Amino acid sequence: MKRRMISAIILFIITFVALLVFIALYMDEVRRVQETYKSQYRTCLGDVVEDIKSYKNGEGDKELRYRRILSDMSGANSFVFLIDDLEDEKKTVNEVNACLMKYPEQMTKKLDELETALQDILDGLDKGYEEAEALVGSIDKQGY
Repeated sequence: MKRRMISAIILFIITFVALLVFIALYMDEVRRVQETYKSQYRTCLGDVVEDIKSYKNGEGDKELRYRRILSDMSGANSFVFLIDDLEDEKKTVNEVNACLMKYPEQMTKKLDELETALQDILDGLDKGYEEAEALVGSIDKQGY
């Protein structure tokens, strides 16, 4: 009986240690995945800034350049929803993306403001999200 009890205790300790190891590995992998999402989000925002510069400086097919802005902003919108610690910022990014889709005539006139807001976000300034919220607030959502 003693041997069985000792064997059960040793088995319990080994199982408990293995469980702790797997929990630690899982938490580490979640952290790595979140870092990847943040990196991709920042990359997409950087692409939007570059696309805005291309739109403003370029001649020719403005519609294609605007679609590139919209595409990269949609990518940023997708990645921000995968990041756990940006709860308040998710709404702002989603609203900017929606305005780019629904109101292209108005947004093409406000690309300078959008570029400034996104650059401030990339620089790690909280005012970037506030600028983006102000930009969304300035859009006439009743008209085109």
